[in-house]
Amino acid sequence: MKLDAALPPVSLSEVPAIARAAEEIGFDCLWTTETMHDPFLPHALIAEHTARMEMGTGIAVSFARSPTTIAYTAWDLAAQSGGRFILGLGTQVKAHIERRFGMPWPDSVTGKLREQIQVIRALWQTWHDNAPLNFRGEYYKITLMSPFFNPGPLSPLPAGEGRKGEGSVPIYIAGVNTGLAKLAGELCDGFHVHPFHTPRYLAEVMLPAIAEGAAKQGRTRADVTISASVFAATDDFSREFCRQQVSFYASTPSYRPVLELHGWGGTGEKLSALAARGEWAEMPGLVSDAMLSEFMTEADSPESLAAALKERYASLANRLTLYLPFRPGEKDVWWREVIRSFHA
Repeated sequence: MKLDAALPPVSLSEVPAIARAAEEIGFDCLWTTETMHDPFLPHALIAEHTARMEMGTGIAVSFARSPTTIAYTAWDLAAQSGGRFILGLGTQVKAHIERRFGMPWPDSVTGKLREQIQVIRALWQTWHDNAPLNFRGEYYKITLMSPFFNPGPLSPLPAGEGRKGEGSVPIYIAGVNTGLAKLAGELCDGFHVHPFHTPRYLAEVMLPAIAEGAAKQGRTRADVTISASVFAATDDFSREFCRQQVSFYASTPSYRPVLELHGWGGTGEKLSALAARGEWAEMPGLVSDAMLSEFMTEADSPESLAAALKERYASLANRLTLYLPFRPGEKDVWWREVIRSFHA
């Protein structure tokens, strides 16, 4: 199992120092998110200032972009990083796609994301071996690639764990519900598990859905890397931070199935009502300690936290990212102890 880090929302000028520190301290991968900044731009700097560590988007909003644009960017980052780049895509929710990005929301979320992935891979195949480009689907018709616009094949890349080798780039997608989990099993190299999950939900709902999708293509669940973002705490401050974040995510109606599995659907409805009224400060109080313990791994030291994470996710995930952005100079000793114990 690998232990990864999340890049905090910082300016590009801060990325090189964070990337160097993340590799030096022992993280396996550095993920970027699409919140306050572009998720792709930091990776040019991460690639330049590291030599071993993987890097990837966790996630970039796919419905805000053309699949051709995504394909070019991922191709260039894979080349610069020597095959260390992982393309992580997510759909976001309807309100953000329509009102933040000004883009249309599709009739079928899984249908459009499936086509985006297929278009991206068709483009990579054309660039790599000059295969004819002729994709015709419900959402995209991509048939033009003249030599002037063809970047050509990637330089030979070392194939290995987490790397596709020459001619492709690993693609992960993210989701909370079963539709996207099935799509990951069907088409993808990995699946980003949203931090709003419980081990029970992962074991009983998401992993079976991934396996179901994989079986359609003659694959198995083991063909899909499970990358989980996890809530974790070793003190009162981090515990209450996690409680606040759980209350925020639990107020999202589309995430309600996670709560309903545990019999907390009524709590989700109350949280949604508070969020609609902007009563954010009242929301954490509805997350009981028992509820929080299902979403969060808690321990009293970095060493015991590492052991608890490995035990909790041993049969569920291949790589973990703590829901705590890594900042050099903040909790360095704590992070080193977590990583050392995790890999012991």
